[in-house]
Amino acid sequence: MKKYNVSYNGKHSKETVERLDILLSNMQIYFINLRGMHWNIKGKRFFELHQKFEELYRDASEKIDEIAERILMLEGEPTHTYSEYIKNATIKSIKNISTSSVAVESTVKDLQYLISLEKDLFAYSNEYHDWGTNTLAGGYILQHEKSLWMLKAYLKQEEKITVEDLVEHKS
Repeated sequence: MKKYNVSYNGKHSKETVERLDILLSNMQIYFINLRGMHWNIKGKRFFELHQKFEELYRDASEKIDEIAERILMLEGEPTHTYSEYIKNATIKSIKNISTSSVAVESTVKDLQYLISLEKDLFAYSNEYHDWGTNTLAGGYILQHEKSLWMLKAYLKQEEKITVEDLVEHKS
């Protein structure tokens, strides 16, 4: 029986680790942005957004751990300092966001970027038959696309409808 080794191909394994590490850095900045918005959100949407940002940052925290563990499985070393995260990430650290529309728009932007990284990782890992990384990235794409859809729906303007518009009138 062939000995199983998670590090499937030295060159491609190293490239996968580098791609995962970039995703890890961006996910860490996304996480801290969500924490800040969770703490600082104000206004009439406070209760729903405070809860939503907590849900999102808890999910990001789990993903951060999974990404770091995948890097370790591939015999790499995950980045683990904020100075490195900031240097490696494209997502920018934000501060002082307390209004609902700005907070949600910022989260939408961050999610769009994360999805693009995940899709690139998915395509790369698929090409080199790294099914573990492929499954990880594919699951993240699905989850983040759903969150993106929900946040974009949240930002849509509601139509001005009156009760009279909804009541069927007899002529």
